[in-house]
Amino acid sequence: MQITDVKVRKLFDEGPMKAIVSVTFDAQLAVHDIKVIHARDKYFIVMPSRKNPDDTYRDIVHPINSQFRTALEQAVIDAYEQELAAEAARLAEQDYEQSVTADVAEDDSPIPV
Repeated sequence: MQITDVKVRKLFDEGPMKAIVSVTFDAQLAVHDIKVIHARDKYFIVMPSRKNPDDTYRDIVHPINSQFRTALEQAVIDAYEQELAAEAARLAEQDYEQSVTADVAEDDSPIPV
């Protein structure tokens, strides 16, 4: 089974949960609501789960072996880091465009004679 797509659906600035991700396998099966968590100075993933009547949680879907879990976790964390870099670039570009617009507005003032 190959990971064919990883989409970061939402980013979070506050708290240990940093992103919600969807992963597509073999371009045929999608798993939604995988969470990227940052705790104890490292990133890891939490698979989608549901709450049981006894207030415990049970994964809805999960990797069967540690080798695949490692590959999945690395693909998700890599996609998260790429999305963070893209978001930072978008914000830097917006800041640049706003500063250029502000500079142009200042330059349009009449020149005293």
